[in-house]
Amino acid sequence: MLKFKLINKKDDALKILCIGAHSDDIEIGCGGAILRILKEYDGVEVHWVVLGSSGQRDREAVTSANRFLSGASKKKIIVENFKTSYFPYKGEEIKKLFETLKKRTSPDIIFTHYRHDLHQDHRLVSELTWNTFRDHFILEYEIIKYDGDIGVPNFFVHLEDAICRKKIGIIMDSFHTQKSKDWFTPDAFFSIMRLRGIESRAAEKYAEAFYCRKFVL
Repeated sequence: MLKFKLINKKDDALKILCIGAHSDDIEIGCGGAILRILKEYDGVEVHWVVLGSSGQRDREAVTSANRFLSGASKKKIIVENFKTSYFPYKGEEIKKLFETLKKRTSPDIIFTHYRHDLHQDHRLVSELTWNTFRDHFILEYEIIKYDGDIGVPNFFVHLEDAICRKKIGIIMDSFHTQKSKDWFTPDAFFSIMRLRGIESRAAEKYAEAFYCRKFVL
């Protein structure tokens, strides 16, 4: 199993772009990786973009993002209000936002949705990410849900138990509107990280998994 460490020039900030269709997607999909990167690297700049949110979920999204990014040297949190579950029918408007993002940042790492996610909003976000950022390191995260579309990832970020607990703690504290959903539970979030930890032989048992289509050494 090949292991590598992120390396950036000493005086350059490590720039990260996180894109989520809905207000808790980034946290669930790559929150642990973000917390680990911010713990291990200085000078990290993060653009955090949520595309579909409204009402109380706007406030939840901003609250959660600020807590996850407390260790960032610079952060930009964007919460848009595209109608959830209708992204494919709003494609032109969402594409314009992606073009704006391309002008604002040239990230070293992009976290986005999995290409084969069965949720139409997630899938469109992944497609537009690749369509817009053609020469970037892109990691596609996974979201557990009813569709049963979890695949076979090929890129793993090992996580300490403390980071997993911090991730899940922020999610549960921040997204009160989601607590009535039977899948929105700490054991569900722990279970997928434990499974990915087993698959990648994580020393501390847990990992987040991603799909990496293009990687140049």
